[in-house]
Amino acid sequence: MDKLASLKAFVKVVESGSFSEAGRQLRLSRSAISKYVSELEQSLGVQLLNRTTRHASANENGQLYYERALVILSELDAADQAVTHLQSTPRGLLRVNAPMSFGTIRLGPALADFMIKYPEMQLQLVLSDNLVDPVQDGFDVTLRIAELESSSLIARKIAPMPRVVCASPDYLKRHGTPHHPQDLRGHVSLTYGFLLTGNQWKLTGADGEHWIQPAWSLCVNNAEVLRDVALKGRGVALIPEFVAGEALKKGRLKVILKDFWAPPLALYAVYPPTRHLSVKVRLFIDFLVERFGAQSTRKGIEIE
Repeated sequence: MDKLASLKAFVKVVESGSFSEAGRQLRLSRSAISKYVSELEQSLGVQLLNRTTRHASANENGQLYYERALVILSELDAADQAVTHLQSTPRGLLRVNAPMSFGTIRLGPALADFMIKYPEMQLQLVLSDNLVDPVQDGFDVTLRIAELESSSLIARKIAPMPRVVCASPDYLKRHGTPHHPQDLRGHVSLTYGFLLTGNQWKLTGADGEHWIQPAWSLCVNNAEVLRDVALKGRGVALIPEFVAGEALKKGRLKVILKDFWAPPLALYAVYPPTRHLSVKVRLFIDFLVERFGAQSTRKGIEIE
């Protein structure tokens, strides 16, 4: 049995959830992947996967073995890189997942410069506002704008993402301008309801913290949609500054409650907890940190 090939096949099946997809990624037939995994299970004397006709997932034994196999493969990859790093040019495929708004507004120009700097690398960018599992979905790096929960993944802080409460001049003319968070109870909110705080807004000022849950007319998982609806005068929105920026500069949106602030979110690069990062992943994250100006790093919810 080729133990290394079997480990690679098993890891890809767990990450992709499919023998066929694992074969596609490794450029092997489905039957070859199935043979490698079966030989691995026979050598161990235990079943590692739960199988259906279209899906495969790790059972308890398989999840434990998968985590150890990741470390082994990472160490082998690190050993290869250690002797070739100084002589090699970063190359190969880098799969990145990022939020839709950040991707369309800020990430595009940065990626263009990254591609100029590292022309032999291939970037595959998937924009989505849904929460994804970087391991299960096969991403090398996942960018998230969030308040991170404790996690087995490693996250490096790229940049703070402050938020503002804003509305259109037309809306404020018709409904009045709130001067205190409590005043929001008489207004209609446009809310991003997929954060840890749900539809509640936490605003802090000189008189302390205020938790407000204003009546909402729209709840959506995309800040650009919130901005566009706010521009039409349909309510008050709490959105990242980078999304509202142009509208604020042109006066089409106005910041309200200037003496109160929402807890700033941050942009994080999230990746699996391998002991050694691949060169291409490290270069990409370092590039983003340099580009967007953040210096702090975090591991789960602890400083990395």
